Amino acid sequence: MGSVGLLYVGAVLAVNGLMLLGRVEPRAAAPLNLFVGALQVVTPTYLIFTAGGDAAITLNASGLYLFGFTYLYVGINLLAGLDGTGLGWFSAFVAACALVFSGLNFWYVQPTDAAFGVIWLYWAALWGLFFLVLGLKREELTRYTGAIALIAGLLTAAVPAFMLLTGVWDDYIGLSAVVLAVVCAASLVLLYGPLHGRPEPAVPPSAPAPGGAGAAEVPSARQYAVRDNVAGEAADRPAGSGAPPRQG
Repeated sequence: MGSVGLLYVGAVLAVNGLMLLGRVEPRAAAPLNLFVGALQVVTPTYLIFTAGGDAAITLNASGLYLFGFTYLYVGINLLAGLDGTGLGWFSAFVAACALVFSGLNFWYVQPTDAAFGVIWLYWAALWGLFFLVLGLKREELTRYTGAIALIAGLLTAAVPAFMLLTGVWDDYIGLSAVVLAVVCAASLVLLYGPLHGRPEPAVPPSAPAPGGAGAAEVPSARQYAVRDNVAGEAADRPAGSGAPPRQG
């Protein structure tokens, strides 16, 4: 059941990545965030209630809430136009928990799963970027974060979900761990230069405005008209007349 949820986590991460890259309108991304967020809350609740006290099932299900609450938070922020700092600091908590889950997959759960250890590390990096962009207002990282989210949706969610659903994941854990480690590390390094600091074309209401500019800092059409009118009158007056220009 968790594998089904992972597939749709891939979809919502891809859409959110495209949103941060300016390819999807923020409000248009809200419904999918709410749908997947609800799924990722209902699924672990069902798994825990039917676990019969199995600690391993409860542990695995507990991590799903981190993503369910994230997507519900994003969806509500996008629709309500809320400030993103709360979501940003929650993302810092998710990033810290993801590091713990990564270690558990490497060394604690039986059988160990190095591939999901790598996946959790990548998720920790991604949610750390969400924290920087939303919690600390590092707007210059918006497009870079969008690209990492898009890759995470496809590589660390959709592909593993299909492998789990078809029953071939366990046959390729070692190879998957190596491929994921190389590709994920390369994406974090190689995409930083081209995308860091580039102007963000469209960011959600829950994210910082591009360049940190507020609405009050953007001149209106009337301000431009008044300025041009004043300049024209100043040019028409005789030099030294001292008469103040009319303000329209």
